[in-house]
Amino acid sequence: MQVQEVRTPRPRLRGRLHQIAFVVSIPAGIALVAAGHRAAAYVGAAIFAVSLSAVYGTSAAYHVRSWSPRAERVMKRLDHSMIYVLIAGSYTPIALLALRPAWSVTMVSVGWAGAAVGVLLMVTGLDHLHRVGLALYLTLGWLPIVAAHELVRGLTNGQLALLLAGGVAYTAGSIMLAAKWPRLRPATFGYHEFWHAMVVGAGACHYALILLLVRA
Repeated sequence: MQVQEVRTPRPRLRGRLHQIAFVVSIPAGIALVAAGHRAAAYVGAAIFAVSLSAVYGTSAAYHVRSWSPRAERVMKRLDHSMIYVLIAGSYTPIALLALRPAWSVTMVSVGWAGAAVGVLLMVTGLDHLHRVGLALYLTLGWLPIVAAHELVRGLTNGQLALLLAGGVAYTAGSIMLAAKWPRLRPATFGYHEFWHAMVVGAGACHYALILLLVRA
């Protein structure tokens, strides 16, 4: 007898917020790059813009449509991998534009090395280690705290507030996602959709910060 997998219906808005965010992120990313006036600003803005669009686009593709079980596993790994790319992509322009050279090189190198490790964990099938993955996300995301004195020196109070607001939103959203809370309206907008909203809010905070930096 063949046993068919029973799947829980997805909330009606699953992936839709990131679908909209992906569309918006393309012209927003182009505008971000165009706002720069030196090489470091162009490079940093482009890396952030591509990583942000990649996260939203991959998430939307994975969550909006239905996939075969095998394809769904691949898309899930790709979706989770893009989070590491966004983390490194987010502090690349900040490091390039707000830190002194030695710190800038160190943070960019460590950030992308950590992202590579995270992606490797995903593509090798270790995505079932949820606690390990969450710990690595949070560790990599808050790694810039070791350069706190440099960030305080290189950023204004408003820019620091945007940086922290984005980091707190990502962190709170990750913890709530792991706890599967809040439930809200599971048939339409559940805890996973709330996580997606937190990601969009955090991304907007960091976009605003990086826009200020590239225009400085």
